[in-house]
Amino acid sequence: MIRALIFDFDGLILETEGPSYRSWEQVYRSFGFPLPFSTWATIIGTSKGGFDPRLELERLVGGAVDWERVDLKRREHERGLIEALPIQPGVEQYLKDARRLGLKTGLASSSSCRWVMGHLTQRGLVEYFDCIRGSDDVHRTKPDPELYLSVLKELGVRGDEAIALEDSPNGIRAAKEAGLYCVAVPNPLTRQLALSEADLQLESLGELPLEELLARFNLK
Repeated sequence: MIRALIFDFDGLILETEGPSYRSWEQVYRSFGFPLPFSTWATIIGTSKGGFDPRLELERLVGGAVDWERVDLKRREHERGLIEALPIQPGVEQYLKDARRLGLKTGLASSSSCRWVMGHLTQRGLVEYFDCIRGSDDVHRTKPDPELYLSVLKELGVRGDEAIALEDSPNGIRAAKEAGLYCVAVPNPLTRQLALSEADLQLESLGELPLEELLARFNLK
């Protein structure tokens, strides 16, 4: 019996991954270099990927970069793009329905708690979550399962009593290794990636009412 839903944040609740990639892509273009999506994709859903955009840019330019100036401009660009974003389709309804149905709700994000809490508070969603864990709370972020295991422990449920809602391969892998069912809900960026490890893939949470989703997994 499913007793909990655990949400990813970036790309699942807010499509922040596109703005982040576009802001870095603009930085690279300003120095005369491309930033291929195939390279960026390795760090989607994790804060511990092998690709470091700062180190790579310094390697390409052959020297130091004035990161104070570059970061200020990049963050302003990224923030402007994110502030214009709506909550992803179906997310708020799932949160309301989870509360109505008596499900526990958690959030497991490879981003910092400050980043996640700021956006959730700004959009009036923070009150829906019984447990929020970010990169500050664990030693290893996705694809390691530690974030999900931490949320499961706090919620008091087993992995097979919870469904993770994820948008990236790193997130899906973390959820599955923690023993959860996983539903992939990709955004336009992550739809280009391999999501086959998920138990189910939806175009959006608006595609399938929560009660119908629960019925599918409660039959397993």
